[in-house]
This record gives sequence, structure tokens and C-alpha cells, in this order.
Amino acid sequence: MPAERDVLLRGLEAFAELGYDRASARELARRLGVSHTFINDRYGSKAAFWRAVVDSALGDQLKRMPPVDAAADDADVVRRLIRGFYCTIMDDPHLARLIADEGGRDTERLDYLYDRYIEPTLAQITPSVERLTAAGRMARMPRDVLFFAIIGPGTGLVREPLSRRLGRPADMSKEGRLAQAETLAALVVGGLLASGDANADSNPSPSGSLGCPSRPAVTRLPPSSARPADGSPGPRQGVVIPVSRTYELLEEESVVASRPVV
Repeated sequence: MPAERDVLLRGLEAFAELGYDRASARELARRLGVSHTFINDRYGSKAAFWRAVVDSALGDQLKRMPPVDAAADDADVVRRLIRGFYCTIMDDPHLARLIADEGGRDTERLDYLYDRYIEPTLAQITPSVERLTAAGRMARMPRDVLFFAIIGPGTGLVREPLSRRLGRPADMSKEGRLAQAETLAALVVGGLLASGDANADSNPSPSGSLGCPSRPAVTRLPPSSARPADGSPGPRQGVVIPVSRTYELLEEESVVASRPVV
């Protein structure tokens, strides 16, 4: 029988790779090296096992985050927290993959992650951000924009299949991975603290004032009825697909690509 810590670590790897729905009780048992009744016997249900896995992983990750120095400059606090977050997830990416996957589903599991991890993490950085914006050293922005400006690039670091296609070596050393994390942290913090952004208007810019189109660009596909018999695209315009949805599909494919076929 594997030790409790090994069970939780293997469970984290399984949920990160497969997603909650695809991680069946039998598949979890196979990966854990236990009987198919183990999870129900030990934890009561797959959902309870998932919570135990998350609690263990969150506890480990929060312990590894740098402590907040109340005497430090707020810019240094933000810099240390973002750098610590990126280095932590590059060293052990499974929790970040799990959170990125769950973030696209409106479930009780997302509520659990938000209450236990996302909100406490934001609470560490929020006081410094508020003082920086009040002093004009950081642009004022909605909370969700700030979150994704920090967390989004980090979760991108752990998309291994896509990262390899973009040139990351498959056998990159731990030192190399941590160097990438530090580079990304410097870019993100530099953007947040850029002097040009510090003077930005706190009100949303009017449509098109920053070069954004007033209507989303679209990809147009001809309807099947308008296509020639050989299946090639026809001359008529048809179905309209917002570019935002195209990016969602790319994001979904980057998640699926990291999951082995069961």
C-alpha cells in the first residue's frame, strides 16, 4: 500500500493530466497502484479524494511562496510574490495545470479552489497593489484583469506540449525552467510597473481608442450547402466564428494535448 503522501501526489498528477471527469475511479486506482475500491473506502468519494489532493498540493505550494515583508517597498513585494509564484509552478506544474483546467468550468470545484487558494493568494498582493495605484506607480485596473495579467502567463509556462512546439527543449533542466520563470516574472512586473502605464486613465478606454476594433474580427466559413462536391471551400460566406472563440478552442487543444489517451 503506497504512503498517504504518494497517493496524494499521484492523484494530483492524474487530475492534472486527465481532468476531473476523465479521471475515473478505476483509472485513479490503476495509477495509485491500489484496488478499485480504495478511493471510496479511504476517502468516501472521488470528489472527497479530489479535495484531499488539492488541500495537500495547496498547502505545499503556499509554504513555498515567499513571505510578505511588511517593511519592503510595495513594488518589491509584488515582484517577489510574482517571481515566487512562477518559480513554484515551474518546479511543480501539476497544481497550475489543474487550476487552469478547472477555471473553464463553473463547478463547486472551482468555488473550492477560489476560496482556498485564489482569494488567499490575491489577498497577499492586493494591499501593495492598492498603494502602488494610489501613488500612481501602477495603472488602476479591474481585479480580474490584474489576476489574469499575473496568473495567465504563469499557467502558460506549464503547457508542455505547446511549449515544446514553441521551442522549449523537452529535456530542459530545472535550472533552465527556473530561469524561464524569472524572465517571465521580470516581463510581467515590468509591464505592471511601467511608467507609461502609471499615468493611464482609470476609466475604460472608448472602443477603438487603443487600436481595438469596435467589433470582434471574425473567421468566416462557407456553409456545407455552399461548398462544391469535392469539399473545397465555396464562394459564399457563411458561418461566423468570433476570434475570441478561436482562442478558446486553441486553449482547449493545449489542455487536451497534455493528456494521455486512456
